[in-house]
Amino acid sequence: MQVSRRGFALSVAAGVAGAQNKDGAPLTAGAVIAAIQAHVGVPWRAQTVDTIKSGSPSTTVKGIATTMMATFDVVKRAAADGLNMVITHEPTFYSHEDKTDDLKDDPVYRQKQEFLDRNQMVVFRFHDHWHAFRPDGIATGMMQSLDWTKNVDPANPRQFLFDGITLADLARQIQDRLKIRTMRVVGDPALKVRRLAANWGYAGSLRGFARPDIDALIIGEAREWELIEYAADAVTSGAKRGLIVMGHIPSEQGGMVNCANWLKGFITEVPVRIVPAAEPFWSPSAPPATI
Repeated sequence: MQVSRRGFALSVAAGVAGAQNKDGAPLTAGAVIAAIQAHVGVPWRAQTVDTIKSGSPSTTVKGIATTMMATFDVVKRAAADGLNMVITHEPTFYSHEDKTDDLKDDPVYRQKQEFLDRNQMVVFRFHDHWHAFRPDGIATGMMQSLDWTKNVDPANPRQFLFDGITLADLARQIQDRLKIRTMRVVGDPALKVRRLAANWGYAGSLRGFARPDIDALIIGEAREWELIEYAADAVTSGAKRGLIVMGHIPSEQGGMVNCANWLKGFITEVPVRIVPAAEPFWSPSAPPATI
């Protein structure tokens, strides 16, 4: 659902006024977005994917769900919990800019959109500005979820220092703490890791893994014929380096737990909580009992 810039601005202004009234006026989605813009600490970009993807800014908000990805499963669980505003980090409709022109007749898109409309839900994306927040909201949340506060490199919040843990043990630690079902690893399991770099989410460059000053790189996902192939070739050529592929959702979900906690600091009128997106993959050796 598209909302014009002028219409959005008017609705936001009306929402802010309503949220500030002392007579119990309802909180609107526009007011929530305006509060985010006021508290995020960076100028709001003219060109950004951080916009409403479904619903209206004038919708009265009963509760807010934060999530890594607004999957159909997430929006159903949010609705069941009475949370009719979903703040998602990643797209709702299968492309970075959530373009839906080619999906109008697609049954999956239509069912999801009809559910959102029927339940009067608002989906707002919070990607660009949550990464621009200082410190980066995603990176901070992942550091907290992994309990790596004590390991962070003072010179770089996306680097972590260890005492020579093996690549295999480090991967198991990550998998256990984040409950990841389908992690993948490239490199010698016995490799000693002392300096780890993190690329939360999608890694579209070879540069992170090519750095000679790190022992391993942790990412959410990458094209297998790009970074993954490069990493495999580097290991074959003798490079003492490892690559841990977590999956995109596990690699940034902690950041949206952090987002829920941050929102609670200034959104007090309604409940705010994380509705985690489920990891989509499962292993044939350990299939889930149900989907």
